[in-house]
Amino acid sequence: MSGLPLHGVRVVELSHMVMGPTCGMILGDLGAEVIKVEPVAGDGTRRLPGAGAGFFRAFNRNKSSLALDIETRQGREAMLALIDTADVFIENFRPGRMRQLGLDYAALQARNPRLIYAAHKGFLSGPYGNRLALDEVVQMMAGLAYMTGPPGRPLRAGSSVNDIMGGMFGVIGVLAALRERDRSGRGCEVQAALYENCVLLAAQHMQQYAVTGKIPEPMPSRISAWAIYDVFEFAEGQQMFLAATGDRQWRALCQLLGLGELLADPLLATNAERVAQRPRLLGQLAGIFASMPAQALAAQLQAHDVPFALIRQPHELFDDPHLLQSGGLAPLQLEDGGFTSVPLLPFSLAGRRLQPRQPMARIGEHSHPIMKALGYSDLQIAQLCAAGVLNIAAPG
Repeated sequence: MSGLPLHGVRVVELSHMVMGPTCGMILGDLGAEVIKVEPVAGDGTRRLPGAGAGFFRAFNRNKSSLALDIETRQGREAMLALIDTADVFIENFRPGRMRQLGLDYAALQARNPRLIYAAHKGFLSGPYGNRLALDEVVQMMAGLAYMTGPPGRPLRAGSSVNDIMGGMFGVIGVLAALRERDRSGRGCEVQAALYENCVLLAAQHMQQYAVTGKIPEPMPSRISAWAIYDVFEFAEGQQMFLAATGDRQWRALCQLLGLGELLADPLLATNAERVAQRPRLLGQLAGIFASMPAQALAAQLQAHDVPFALIRQPHELFDDPHLLQSGGLAPLQLEDGGFTSVPLLPFSLAGRRLQPRQPMARIGEHSHPIMKALGYSDLQIAQLCAAGVLNIAAPG
């Protein structure tokens, strides 16, 4: 679509699961033409159960689908012809797999010197470089799981944070490489990795240790920098996180709750003194909140600029008034013709949010026009389909 920053950039994506698809999705949202090459039977991510059931639709919008068996000679020939037309190639397979297929950076760069090759791996080059990794693996390795769970119970974060970050950093690398190509005329290899993502997430805790000389406590048992910074139980089983990180917020909270005696207490005059009294304060507030409706207090907290958050589950975000009124959710047509609401990229360009521009691609929906554009005749396309090398989706 013209008018978007990456209009005219062609991306060929050979990836699955989350990290590579996230990179392709963001580039597609920014206006690039993204061709997702998937197996003849379709990306297996389409069929994941359980916690993976939402992966495909969450990270594969604004893409065309070419269903091609690149394990075959004919499939690889078509793949190489397609990559010859590309500005960017994305992959996220295990180390060495692209070399086995003749699709490694050295081979593709020799054919297409302007190609930007975005490889998404578990680790960057080094002693761990050939290890397989998953989001959960690197969360354990890099200290994130240790910091997330209670003492002795490392716990992964509740989202594929490193996979998504890996795709984001892949995009940053691609954008930088496109800018460099404008100057030099040559592409380059971009690498993004799960482990290094997670090390960056742990950087604040690394530096906390460097500053204090003390090993950081897991977040559930950390020494808080503020006295009121916790989740509280309210009436009817509701929960709300509440924070008073400055003196003004502390005063506003006490006034809202009618706790003038706390404002007059000399032991609570400063934040540091309040932190020293934190157990007492939390116990007193917990007793007050236990019979109080959370929604009623939330309105008062908002009016007095005291940070708070009602504890919600992900499915409730479909009805979030801010997301609905601000345009943060948009309808995406699915392969079966139905619709779902999807969160858009969390930024705007000149006041504009980047939208889904086409329905979610069915397996092989764009195989025929892509192959025709590469110079294949209708007869050749039919022969590839008959040989099981190509899949062309039936009309929806």
